Amino acid sequence: MEEVSDIVVGIIMLILGGTGLFMASGALDNEIYIFGLSLAGFAAIFEFGLIRAYFDRKDAARHAGGGGHV
Repeated sequence: MEEVSDIVVGIIMLILGGTGLFMASGALDNEIYIFGLSLAGFAAIFEFGLIRAYFDRKDAARHAGGGGHV
């Protein structure tokens, strides 16, 4: 069940990151430009964190004798 929630959160963060890039591309002032880029950067870092957590769980299951299945 945790994998499904990670996928849903990942998709939401992907949408937020795309929204941030869209905001930055059409920004007429520096504040929205910086906010859009910051939102996209946060989304990218969050996605990498989700990927790292997945492989950490997979590695922990392999070391516990689960055969690599999470």
